[in-house]
Amino acid sequence: MPTSLRILSLIALTTASALAQAAQPHADPAKAAAPEAKSDEAPGGKSAKEEKADKKEAASKPEAGKEEKPKGDKPEDKSEKKTSTDHSLVINGQKVDFTATAGMLSLKDAEGKVTADIFYIAYTKKDVADPASRPLTFSFNGGPGSSSVWMHLGLLGPKRVKLRDDGFAVPPPYQLVENEFSLLDETDLVFIDPVGTGYSRASKPDEAKNFYGVNEDARSIAEFIRLYITKNTRWPSPKFLIGESYGTTRAAALSGELLRSHRMNLNGIMLVSTVLNFQTIWGAEGNDLPFVLFLPSFTATAWYHQKLPADLQKKPLVEVLKESEKFTSGDYNQALLLGAALPAPQRAAVVKQMARLTGLSDAFVAASDLRVTLSRFNAELLRDQRLVTGRFDSRYTSYMRDRLGNEAERDPSADAVFSAFASTFNHYVRHDLKFEDDRPYNILGGVGKWNWDAENQFANVSEILAESMTANPFLKVHVSNGFYDMATPYYAARYTFSHLNIHPELMKNITQDDYTAGHMMYLNLPDLKKQKEDLAKFIRSASQK
Repeated sequence: MPTSLRILSLIALTTASALAQAAQPHADPAKAAAPEAKSDEAPGGKSAKEEKADKKEAASKPEAGKEEKPKGDKPEDKSEKKTSTDHSLVINGQKVDFTATAGMLSLKDAEGKVTADIFYIAYTKKDVADPASRPLTFSFNGGPGSSSVWMHLGLLGPKRVKLRDDGFAVPPPYQLVENEFSLLDETDLVFIDPVGTGYSRASKPDEAKNFYGVNEDARSIAEFIRLYITKNTRWPSPKFLIGESYGTTRAAALSGELLRSHRMNLNGIMLVSTVLNFQTIWGAEGNDLPFVLFLPSFTATAWYHQKLPADLQKKPLVEVLKESEKFTSGDYNQALLLGAALPAPQRAAVVKQMARLTGLSDAFVAASDLRVTLSRFNAELLRDQRLVTGRFDSRYTSYMRDRLGNEAERDPSADAVFSAFASTFNHYVRHDLKFEDDRPYNILGGVGKWNWDAENQFANVSEILAESMTANPFLKVHVSNGFYDMATPYYAARYTFSHLNIHPELMKNITQDDYTAGHMMYLNLPDLKKQKEDLAKFIRSASQK
């Protein structure tokens, strides 16, 4: 597996567990008839046959206080278990009462056979005059192979993981706190775990591969959304998607799948740490584009760690990035385009300027042939301190074990938060939401080989989004970018949307907001506050009728 794929795919931790055995059906009470009387006359003046018939009829009726099982109920439907609990939260000084539902929803094939069980957690505001008109947002994270826990307990949900205000790690044990910046005051929320993540599983483990792919994944999640809004009478609701990382890829693909298969138009799509065109982040022989699009993020990282020259360090980050972007799209881009044909004096000038804007030495830049990979940059920038910088958030650092290593040994920004989210969720789902399942909740890495549907090319779903926006000109898109995101760099998102093949009028439907943290920018409290305001404004705007 290439290094670039590992960047997006996170860390594979576990494989899918076998499904729990379905509960055995109760014995038929009609078969529990009383012993036959030895005489023709039973006590009470009835014959033995009459007494037996009466007892059989009584046994077939439901016991007092118990709900009668609907006729025709299939055993596989029992997998659609769920629990509902009532809660409240104060947002912007206003109390919000809501119901939390944690459950499984079964996907079925054309013959009605269950193919997979999808785990979800839904939050629905109570005492709403017209629930069907309230916005409804479906949320998922990335990987592929990640559960929905990150935005759930970091950005959107009623609880969030307690970290330092800047998003940095705290020692265990971990805890959740009230999330006064939840979007529950603006929209109902449904967090979806795709097959292989969370508690979601294919009915047969060997058929899980049928869900592992760009198109396969989009079809299954689209079917979940259709079932959810149908079962909960939410077709009239303004509908939104919010995805992070590969979840942005999923959201774009879903916009097309929902439209084609279910004729469902969306009001808005919120993209957090975006990757739609994988050519922008996956380096390969003959593809220099990622080197261009990563460089401004290298500049941001060097600025944060005080590695730039004094004249740049004293400037605000935004001004420094403007200088980096100008160089990146100009002299640096041209230099890579020319390759070996680049004249020596011009090459020397590019090396010097690149070193100035990245905090690396001239010698290191020259030896890299102007092409510094992400992993090498993370290992090199703070080598003198024996530290490596993070991929998901380059503000984070970790100790380097191999002082001579030329690639980052690990991602300190992942180490800082993964356990905190896993620990708190596993307690929250049982203690607060009362949902019990003894199988492991796959936070990350529950899927197998992914079908990118891209033979001899890079996966690219930006065309699907462009088609969706053209077919539905009311569709609005919000993009959240983190300056210190080294997995899906902000300048790559800029490139993708500046190359979106849509009518100029539709470009007005796209909003991009920047934040001063990384891939999960909401872990930084100032960014969480800003992102809540930005997303709330977007939802209100896109929901207007």
